[in-house]
Amino acid sequence: MTSKSKKNIHIIAILGSVRPHNYTSKVLALVIDEIKKHADISFELIDPKDYSLPLPGEENSVATETITNIVSEATGVILATPEYHGSYSSVMKLVIENLGYPSVLAGKPVALLGVAAGQIGAIKAIEHLSSVCAHIGAVVLPGPVSIAGVHRLFDEKGRCKDKEIEQRVRNLANTLINYIRRHICPRIALEEMVRQ
Repeated sequence: MTSKSKKNIHIIAILGSVRPHNYTSKVLALVIDEIKKHADISFELIDPKDYSLPLPGEENSVATETITNIVSEATGVILATPEYHGSYSSVMKLVIENLGYPSVLAGKPVALLGVAAGQIGAIKAIEHLSSVCAHIGAVVLPGPVSIAGVHRLFDEKGRCKDKEIEQRVRNLANTLINYIRRHICPRIALEEMVRQ
């Protein structure tokens, strides 16, 4: 995790897999690396394996409060999920369920990243996740990234073997950053000017 310090733009990424050495985290690492190229942006990762999130219907926990606070302070959010059985992961759904109702994702720009071993990628996972995000009021950005054949994408050292796909993944970060700079940063600057 990275502290926000005094940077205006704070991006959160939520990982939708808890499997050891999962491919979702490897693909997400490319997005994170792209974000870290911007000195004026702070970044934080929510890895669900680091939290004991309650199931829907159970009493909220300290973990619920923690991730809710983290996401509520984000300028933008990246949701990264594997595709399981034609939809996004139950891990991602559990995180979303723990972000409250009304959700703290409401009004926030959200970029979607899906990975799958199959030939058509994570299209269904992204469609379902996009629908849920829209339902809770998030601003789902166009240009989600779906990666097919993810298990063949990395070498033994974790490097992406396909530069074209790597660039497409990295562009997800820039899609979110550009949206924030065009549509959110001017508002933040105006609010700060009015306070002074």
